[in-house]
Amino acid sequence: MSESTRLNVFKTYKLYVGGKFPRSESGRVYEVTDSKGKWLANAPLSSRKDARDAVVAARKAFGGWSGATAYNRGQILYRIAEMLEGRREQFVREVGEAEGLSKSKAGAVVDAAIDRWVWYAGWTDKIGQIVGGANPVAGPFFNLSTPEPTGVVTVVAPQDSSFLGLVSVIAPVIATGNTVVVIASEKSPLPALSLGEVLATSDLPGGVVNVLSGKAGEMGPHLASHQDVNAIDLAGADAALAKELEVAAADNLKRVLRPQPVDDWSADPGTSRMTAFLETKTVWHPTGSLGAGGSSY
Repeated sequence: MSESTRLNVFKTYKLYVGGKFPRSESGRVYEVTDSKGKWLANAPLSSRKDARDAVVAARKAFGGWSGATAYNRGQILYRIAEMLEGRREQFVREVGEAEGLSKSKAGAVVDAAIDRWVWYAGWTDKIGQIVGGANPVAGPFFNLSTPEPTGVVTVVAPQDSSFLGLVSVIAPVIATGNTVVVIASEKSPLPALSLGEVLATSDLPGGVVNVLSGKAGEMGPHLASHQDVNAIDLAGADAALAKELEVAAADNLKRVLRPQPVDDWSADPGTSRMTAFLETKTVWHPTGSLGAGGSSY
């Protein structure tokens, strides 16, 4: 068949839930266009049922992921960076189309996103040394404080930074042992949906990250009020939606990270997004005595 008569194979974008790639159970889609209004693809328009399915998958994956060693989680996050490096050109194209960037600028964004995975991969077995430790007490006891993951976290991804911003809000959540349900940028969901394909082939257990596309205003209230969601990051919510979701989240005392303006997603992220979804467990343990003189260790 000559090249002139060949039909292009258009990519079908799907959700990423529980390690699989379902279409929305509603069967709905919506048109995604580039910065100039040109049609790019149809993305799934997720429903309330899709959101519930994502929470079930995230809860199921939480035990294994939070119970994995921090070193192992770091290996898997680094593997994600490796896989992204191999598919760099695809993401440069998708990010450029989504955000109206030149190839060189889109390349810089993708490189920063890859580096962001490496950054958090290095932190998985170190964050405990920053926020935990041994506490001095008056008595023959060890008193140890250690960080533990909060649980299932819902994230409203940034709207204008479809890839680097997305990575910057989900990587710290899973680096510390949480699982996540993320609502991708409504206007530019394609890089997020493609990221699901990378996660599926990078040793990350199914359900640790679940990617939904569609309207945050439609899914957000159900996730914010869901009794099996432990925390919510409102990074990509506007003021009105953030207030609505914060009120809904109070029903089961969810931890809420309010929207924080970010001028440059490529800047040093620090540790604040990791510590935002960590709890502190403090344990007392008697030291015991050594010898007749009552000396202790």
